[in-house]
Amino acid sequence: MSDAVSTKKQRPEFRNINAFTDLTTYRLPPAGWVSILHRVSGALMFVLLPFIIWMFDTSLSSEFSYAKFTAAFKSGMLGLPGWMWKLVALALIWAYFHHFIAGVRHLIMDGWHKVDKEFGKSSALVTLIGGTLLTIAVGLKLFGVY
Repeated sequence: MSDAVSTKKQRPEFRNINAFTDLTTYRLPPAGWVSILHRVSGALMFVLLPFIIWMFDTSLSSEFSYAKFTAAFKSGMLGLPGWMWKLVALALIWAYFHHFIAGVRHLIMDGWHKVDKEFGKSSALVTLIGGTLLTIAVGLKLFGVY
């Protein structure tokens, strides 16, 4: 009996991670990244809601306000260059696409009880890649590539 206990393989010991020492070596699974980025994208859209409302209002009010709106992306506004405003808009575009795809992922998991590890990993990768590709496509249009 003592031989069986001594040859038993030691299980790894998991402890809480330390933000200062373990964070650089900790490998988060794709589902963890999606979860964190889902919260970040929701917070980003909430914090920048006044900017979103301003963009929507000025783009639809009149032809003059639309020209003012597009000039902000070309020549800048409030002392910031136009490319910086485009980056803010691109961050909002990413936040929307990622939040939307991650939300659909959660609805699928809730509706069809897909809570296994394989679906979690594959749907997380689809969320990360899909949101990034859609952001790149719209970003290329925003920066005038096509």
